Amino acid sequence: MLSVNNIEVIYDHVILVLKGTSLEVPKGSIVALLGANGAGKTTTLKAISNLLNAERGEVTKGSIEFDGIQVHDLSPNELVKRGCIQVMEGRHVFEHLTVEENLLTGTYTRKESQSVIATDLEKVYNYFPRIKERKSSQAGYISGGEQQMMVIGRALMSKPKMILLDEPSMGLAPQLVEEIFEIVKDLNEREGVSFLLAEQNTNIALRHADYGYVLENGRVVMDGEGKELRENEDVKEFYLGMGGSGRKSFRDLKNYRRRKRWL
Repeated sequence: MLSVNNIEVIYDHVILVLKGTSLEVPKGSIVALLGANGAGKTTTLKAISNLLNAERGEVTKGSIEFDGIQVHDLSPNELVKRGCIQVMEGRHVFEHLTVEENLLTGTYTRKESQSVIATDLEKVYNYFPRIKERKSSQAGYISGGEQQMMVIGRALMSKPKMILLDEPSMGLAPQLVEEIFEIVKDLNEREGVSFLLAEQNTNIALRHADYGYVLENGRVVMDGEGKELRENEDVKEFYLGMGGSGRKSFRDLKNYRRRKRWL
């Protein structure tokens, strides 16, 4: 479904952010893009969705192919029409619009009848019953968790083949994070939507992902099946806060007793 081949991304013609990044997302799968803040996760997603130009960034090397088509020359809205949409980090909502009006903005690139769109809207409400209860509320006044559900629902209204999901757990209570990831898994299994999700919460991401890539300083330093990465000693040590002797204290983490194998 998606193939990113050895891309480099530069901001302002000077700042090199991604350094030969490659990854693949098979059709119907959930792939996690993991790493600390500043590792290059969001830049990777924006490179795929062609949103870099708005931030004076550009892909200078490599190629990106979605559903058999090179996406480099496509505009973001053309990419959405082809079935690839990004849910931005930070829950970008139209605060002055109602929840339902926000959801309907996701149909902007579609040409179907109102009855078809109404059916899809009801399907979104079935996945997110909490936002159905708030459909007449202004989006700026609902909770962070409800906003996150709403923006995923808005992406679904575009009839995507793939959703690029950026930091869905940011700023949310653990219970809400679990709920949102369960819905993502449900959408993947029942609707066949592929997901590439960038996430700092490595533990929950790897519990739901089929495959994962670990980014550090703009490079993929490790990849593997979700279960395999969860059991990897380096991932436990540096991303889950656990080593061979179990969970560590922050003081232990500040002074690594073993060096990363990829350095």
